[in-house]
Amino acid sequence: MKLKHTLQTLGVLALAILAFTGCGRDRDAGVKKPNILIIYVDDLGYGDIGVNGAKGVETPNIDRLARNGLNFTDAHSSAATCTPSRYSLLTGSYAFRNNAAILPGDAPLIIDTEIGTLPKMLKRAGYRTGVVGKWHLGLGRGTVNWNEEIKPGPRELGFDYSFIISATADRAPCVFVENQMVVGLDPDDPIEVSFEQDLGGYPLGTEHPELLKIKADLQHSGSVINGISRIGYMKGGKDALWIDEDFPFILNEKARAFIKEESDKPFFLYFALNDIHVPRAPNEQFVGKSKMGLRGDVIAQADWSAGEILKLLDELGIAENTLVIFTSDNGPVLDDGYDDQAEELVGDHNPSGPFNGGKYSAFEAGTRMPTIVSWPGVVKPGTSDALLTQVDLYASLARLVGQELEPAEAPDSFDCLDAWLGKTRKGRRIKLQEAFTFALRDGNWKYIHPQEKETPDWLANKTIPTGLSTSVQLYDLSKDISEQRNIAHERPEKVLEMQRILQQIREAPTRNNPELR
Repeated sequence: MKLKHTLQTLGVLALAILAFTGCGRDRDAGVKKPNILIIYVDDLGYGDIGVNGAKGVETPNIDRLARNGLNFTDAHSSAATCTPSRYSLLTGSYAFRNNAAILPGDAPLIIDTEIGTLPKMLKRAGYRTGVVGKWHLGLGRGTVNWNEEIKPGPRELGFDYSFIISATADRAPCVFVENQMVVGLDPDDPIEVSFEQDLGGYPLGTEHPELLKIKADLQHSGSVINGISRIGYMKGGKDALWIDEDFPFILNEKARAFIKEESDKPFFLYFALNDIHVPRAPNEQFVGKSKMGLRGDVIAQADWSAGEILKLLDELGIAENTLVIFTSDNGPVLDDGYDDQAEELVGDHNPSGPFNGGKYSAFEAGTRMPTIVSWPGVVKPGTSDALLTQVDLYASLARLVGQELEPAEAPDSFDCLDAWLGKTRKGRRIKLQEAFTFALRDGNWKYIHPQEKETPDWLANKTIPTGLSTSVQLYDLSKDISEQRNIAHERPEKVLEMQRILQQIREAPTRNNPELR
């Protein structure tokens, strides 16, 4: 009897520990091993989709996904800019731990090939893995040679297949890279890239404005390719140059081909759309699809891209065994270097929804993303206000596919699978946000750390409220969702508590500290 009582006690303790260390865990959540599809849109704001109140543009495919899935109202990227968010998504680590920031087009790979990554973990579970679309995590080591196989790259991080835009469409080089080789490159016309000096290659936007489809600011007025000036300078590679208007069709073709090839086995596809990042150059099929000019048109184009992939899942009969996660890398921005009249034509549409800020911002709209999860028969349709962050997808998906994480793997990622699947509304209590400073959520409390350095001139010129200040900020989102009333002076004890939590996060990885979940 004593032994039986002891075993019962140990069992109760074990269940208690599991309940404490997860985000509301249900150990039966991972009974299936589905295909996993992440559709990652670029610069799409919370309010930029129909189900979240978009005006002037229709997103029928995304809205249908939301009606048939779970639409989250408080789910976040980990940072208010692209490279840090993508770093955290694929590593389960906060970007500041590796000083990850927005990268130039010729930056070396910033993810250590020796650490765990989301695709590596899924490969251990028997998945075939692919990435199609925007990369922006660097390639190679040191100076990139674009004229040979580029290593390390997506393969060394666990992707079996890759077809990528190496950085962003507004940066040189303007070529696709498939399985770490530039597509269509003539060896007699080698590529050179520089972000420091003109190479004497393609015309410059500053010198030949008559060549431009869209005028740009000085930063974006380097090499002119396809009638659009870019950041940086490029020479050679004429046969490999992309045409921006073809992006949706080329990227969809590659994503669809990967899914078809791997449809008879579990696959993971990270489909990172270029839209709706600048330069916004919609295909003629989508020009005029919105009332907001080019920015609205590329939202419609992104909706089509998502819809084509979802349609394929139905055609192949694999939709019911595919977990789809639709989201964005950071908040919205209207004027981001190109004169595409996004600000003038926005009308009464609010890309940020009811929230303050946008891309680059420490306010809520910097990271509060449109986020939809669909898995027919498993995820019940509806909405969820669970507080979630993309850094947790790593550990959450690991439990889904039955993978135990190594002690140092995904150091800031918590298992919140049950919240992602809608089995509970208990998500995170503590959430970190990176945006040139740190912002911290504790439930509905929002703390923004004072800025220690001057705001960069290029950021100060943006019309987005950045939330950057030399003063401490504290907001109660339960009463002030748009972060208009700083109450730091009224609640000094809460400020000190939030500062203590932030210091803990900054000093050490958090996954093994349940207090910081």
